[in-house]
This record gives sequence, C-alpha cells and structure tokens, in this order.
Amino acid sequence: MTAVSAAASLLAMRDILLASTILLLAGSAVAQEAADPSILTPERVFSSPSLNGPVAKGVSLSPDGQLVAFLRSREDDQNVQDLWAAPVGPGEPYKLIDSRALVPDAGELSEAEKARRERMRISARGVVEYSWDKQGRYILAPLEGDIFLATRADGSVRRLTETEADEIDAKVSPLGNFVSYVRDQDLVVYDLATGRETPVTTDGDGLITWATAEFIAQEEMDRDTGYWWSPDERYIALTRVDESPVDVVPRFEISGDGATVVQQRYPRAGRPNALVELYVQDRQSGRRVKVDLGANTDIYLARVDWAGDGKTLYVQRHSRDQKTLDLLSVDPATGASRLILSQKADAWVDLNNDFRVLKDGRFLWSNEDSGWRHLYLYDRDGRLVRPITRGDYPVKRLDGVDETTGDVFFTASMRDGKELPIEQQMFRASLNRTIDPVAVTPAGGWWNVSVNGPATAYVGNYSDPKTPPQSALYSIDGQRIRWIEENRLDQSHPFSPYVSHLPTPEYGTLQSHGETLVWRMTTPPGFDPSKKYPVVMQVYGGPGTGAGVQKSWQPLTNQLLTDAGYVVFRVDNRGEGDRSQRFETSIYRRLGLAAVEDQTLAAQWLKQQPYVDPDRIAVMGWSFGGFLSLLTLTQPEAGLAAAMAGAAPTEWSLYDTHYTERYMSTPQENPEGYAETDILPRLDDLTGRLLLMHGMADDNVIFANATRVIDALQAKSVPFEMMLYPGQRHGVRGDPRQLQQWRTYLDFLDRTIGPRSVSETD
Repeated sequence: MTAVSAAASLLAMRDILLASTILLLAGSAVAQEAADPSILTPERVFSSPSLNGPVAKGVSLSPDGQLVAFLRSREDDQNVQDLWAAPVGPGEPYKLIDSRALVPDAGELSEAEKARRERMRISARGVVEYSWDKQGRYILAPLEGDIFLATRADGSVRRLTETEADEIDAKVSPLGNFVSYVRDQDLVVYDLATGRETPVTTDGDGLITWATAEFIAQEEMDRDTGYWWSPDERYIALTRVDESPVDVVPRFEISGDGATVVQQRYPRAGRPNALVELYVQDRQSGRRVKVDLGANTDIYLARVDWAGDGKTLYVQRHSRDQKTLDLLSVDPATGASRLILSQKADAWVDLNNDFRVLKDGRFLWSNEDSGWRHLYLYDRDGRLVRPITRGDYPVKRLDGVDETTGDVFFTASMRDGKELPIEQQMFRASLNRTIDPVAVTPAGGWWNVSVNGPATAYVGNYSDPKTPPQSALYSIDGQRIRWIEENRLDQSHPFSPYVSHLPTPEYGTLQSHGETLVWRMTTPPGFDPSKKYPVVMQVYGGPGTGAGVQKSWQPLTNQLLTDAGYVVFRVDNRGEGDRSQRFETSIYRRLGLAAVEDQTLAAQWLKQQPYVDPDRIAVMGWSFGGFLSLLTLTQPEAGLAAAMAGAAPTEWSLYDTHYTERYMSTPQENPEGYAETDILPRLDDLTGRLLLMHGMADDNVIFANATRVIDALQAKSVPFEMMLYPGQRHGVRGDPRQLQQWRTYLDFLDRTIGPRSVSETD
C-alpha cells in the first residue's frame, strides 16, 4: 500500500468511527460503514450475535465421562446463557436447559445475589453456573434465583424451588441424594427423594450469615462458597459469619431512579474484619461442632477440603498479615485440629487451589520457597516426600492426578524449563520421581484446561491471536475426541466481515531493574512505519492476576482502536502475578510505584520508535489499571497527553483489608507507603487531559475514591472530564452502557491525541 493510500484509508477509518461517537448522527455511521464494511464499529461489537462466535463457557466432563456440559450465549441476546450438552461419542450438541423457556421474564435479583455475582465477575443472565453430582446423574442449575435439576436418564428438567427469596450457592450433594442452598442467610437441604426441605441453620439474620463466603473471601481470596459436603454426605462443614465488628461505611447508591444511602459493612485496610467461624454439622445425629481454628480469631479462613474418605477435614488458615499460611487437619466428629504444615514468607504467602489429598493420605501442595511456585508431595503428617516440579518458571495450577499411573498434570507458561509468560500449556510430571515435565498441549498459543477426576481426559480451551476461543474434549495424551465448539473463523463466522483488519500482534521485552518485562503491540491496517502514529497504552498492572500480554484471542475493542488509527500497546509491569516471587514482591509496601516506573519506561521507549508521535500517547485502564493510569499521567518522565481512568482506587486506606494489607501492610505500620501512593498530592503534576469514569453504586472501589479526586481537581481549577454510571457497580454492565462507554473513549481519544497517523511533512 502506498503512503497516499494508507493515509486515505486511515482517514476513512477515522470518519467512520467518529460517526459512531456521541458527537455525530447514527445515520452518518450507516452511510460510512457501507463505504467500507470491513471497519469494525462500536455498534457491532456491542450487539448480538457475539463477534467472538459460539464460545463455550464453563465446560465440564460428566463424572462418568460420557457427557460434556457447557454454557452458550443465546444468538438473540449474547448476555443470556443456556445450558448445553454434547455426548462424548457421535452426536450433535443439544440444549439441556433453555433459560428463557423456563423463566421467560427474569426479574430483579436480590441484593445478596447481585453482590455475589459482582464478586464473581458474572454479568450474564440465564444459566450462569451449574454442578454435577458425583455419579453424573444430575446437573443442578440455579436460574434467576430459583433452582432447577436436569436428570440425564430422561432429559427432564425439574424445578425445585419457586420462592420470593433467592436461593444462592446451590449444590447437588456428592452422592446425588440432596440439593443444598442458602436462603435468607441460612443453609437449607432439599431431599430429592421426598421433596422435603430441612433447614440446617435457623438463626441467620441481620449481621449473622451461615454458609456464605464473606465479602473479603469472595472479592480477594477466590473463595466464593461458605459450605462443603463430605464425600459420603454425612457431614457439612459450614461457616458462620458475624459482620458486627466491621466498620459501617455509608455510601450513596445512585441510580437513574434516585439515590439510596447504603450502610455498607466494608473492611478497610487496618480496620476490623468480619468474624468467621467454621462448624461441622453431622447430618445423622444433628450435632454441630465448632472447628478449633486457634485462639487468635483475627485470621482468614482461606480454604476447606475433605479427604476422599470423609474422615478428615483440611483447613487452610491465613494469618492477618498474610506472612503465614497454616494447614490444619481436623476431626469432623469433634472439631479438634492439629497443625501439620506451614508456609511462610517475608512479604506474603499467596493463596492457591493446588491442595490435593491422595487416596493413601499423602497430599500435593504448591509453594514459592524456591523463588518460583512449584508442586510438592507430602506425607499425611506434612513431611516433604519430594518436589514434583522444579525450574525457573512458575506452576500456575494443579490440573489433575492419575494415582494409578502416577501422572501429575499442571498448567504453566514455560518452554525447556524456563518461563515463557506469553504462552500457556498443560504439562505432565510424576508423583514417583522428579522429572522434566512433558508438554501435553501444543505450544504457540494459550490453553486453559479442565481435567476430569480420574485424569483420563480433559476439556481444552485454546485461542491465539488469529484463532477465536475453541473448545474440545481430549484424551489425557492430547488426542482430540470431539469438538465442543470448533468456532472456525470461516466465511460463516460473525467476525468474517472484519477479519481482513485483524491485527497481528508483535511481542517483545524490556529490561527494568534486572527484570524482564514482556510487551505486545498491534498496529493499524495499512501501517506505514515512515509515518508517526498516536498510541494507546492499555494498563492493568495489578498484583494477584496473571499475564495481560498473551498469545491469545484479543478483546474486540483492541481492533476498534487499531481501526481508528491507533497503535495499541501493553506491557506487563513488575508486581503482576504468575512470575517469579522476586518479580511479584518488588511492589511490597510500595503498591503501584514499581508499576508506574515500568509504565514510564515503556512510554519513554515508545517515544524513541520512529513511527510513534511522542506528543500523542494516551493511557487507559480500569480498577488497578485506572489507578495506574492516573499515576502515569502524573509522571513528567512519561509525558503522556491523556489518560482514561476507570473505577480507580486513589488512596489505599480506603480499600479492603486482605488485598491492601497483603501488599502494603496496614496504614498504622506503613504510613509512608500509604502517603507515597496517594493520588491527591500528585495532581499538580498532570501532564495531559484526564477522563475519570466510575460506577455510582460501586461497592468494591467505593465512589469516594473518585469524589476526592474530583473535589481536589476542582479546588485547583484544573479542567478534566468525567463520565459517571448510575446504578453500576465496579464494572459497566450491559451492551447499551458498554457501547456508550466505548463511544466516550473514542471521542475522548479523537479530541486529545487524534485518530490518525501523520507524515513528517504534514
């Protein structure tokens, strides 16, 4: 393509995308789109059917290995999901539960369920989760606040509840005799044979809640349940949560219909947490015993697991400062506990889901004692037997164990024993000796797998920059048994009209303080390196999450930006997860400072590239990414022209205990660190234009984080822009609002850094 034609193409893209913004009429957008239908518009991204194609979500193999279940968005509404199934052998997938047929008019969810879904980042409606019994006879599916049970034998769907209250966290018991759920803060068990409900607890009310994960557990600890059946169905371990010690933080929940003052119990850094106790209910005797979690009640109940024989309950106890993670062995008949293993760290001990009890009483668990997260085998008393994995890479998760063969399956980002952050595969190791792992899934992209119980098969979900998410069932040696959703990017695919503009990312590295940072860059169609382009830096950068720079299918909004003429750039800074312990803990007591140093380094590197306009670089991010966007806009060395900061924490003492204290300690113990990371003293150093965005009902990063910045900027007479979302919590939900959000982004970028490249002579 010639320079003239490239410039003309980018100008056309600009005109089309500007037609999609709030500044121009919709009719103009239609006219322009007809001129070049290959250019992606926000209107098409946020409409149905999804441009990602038929993506299977929540895929699982039945315990008997004969049926695959998965969630699929409806073609008429991508935000509503149905439950589908497919036989392992020949046969087409079929709809098992039609959410709209069963509940045609979905009403409002309860506040408790809204909050729970917000914590789990569930934005869809319809069937959003499901579970099997241990035999695979039933599939339990909560649907819009009530409970439905699908029977495999005849394909029937049975409605178990129809009440005004929501039944939340529903489970089918391991042997398939009961269904359990929480209603009005109490645990209830439903007998499938008799249809009779039996309350397990009866005094849940006010600030007392049974069998439900507290706010901190849901939001920060990756624990979204508060009860656990024993494998033989005799016992139920369950929590009792008392929120009375937690501070009341009054906040306005502002919606389009008005404002409500919510007296939210919010555990801020350095302040009291909820009191969480653990009990074991004996279903046979009706006796309930309290589990001995130690004399110190100011701890976190991190994980609860049963041994396969149901005779031992394992509890992970996390200290308040998160420098110690204890493993307790508990007698379910008495509640008596003993400490069998502790993990300790100078900064913090991360939680994980790698604990696995074997049939002979030995167990697998992971730790970072070597400087990298690896798997280890222990005897039943917590003595180390041997390492399962080793090397300069982190194990991301334990996927499965075949106790017959001794094979151990795990996910990692590595090649030849060295970390490779941009790719992800499943590997095989051994229980019986420490060996070099063998790759099960191919290299070159991003794999997420779900291994069945006996580790004889797995569901593999794969994507790469040119392949939208695919799902298939594989034998454990990696041979594909059948497609679940092939999602082939052919002419019939919804994305087909736009595939000619699909960016091909470039990957590279930068060095910062002895650490290797990985980056990804995508360029506009018709990219001409002799011209200078505006750049959008996408940031998240927060700890506790995995890689943002991946060889995977990218969000469709990335192509919106490249089609608008922007270079899109992302770098994973120090502090982000799934790297070495040293890489992750470099942020300790200085949350955000190492990250902004790395983002500044990236901005300086971009300005040195001959195809980048150094005066037209913007940054955008949400949540921690919003915080980091604000920080970077205050760095003179970065010299950014604009920032879009959404739902940003702006002063860490306003945020919750488990997250903030893990990285910052408490405000009382680290006042200098809290002061150093506060946004307000930095506002005099803004280098460019600012767009603030925040949900006005945010119960995670409360709205006060935004209002203190708004107030300070107004007091300084500093102009800025603001977009607030009535009724929205920590994320912006629903196609219409997300469309408005991206129209706002594009409009702001057009006015601050411009939508197209320019030559040296322009």
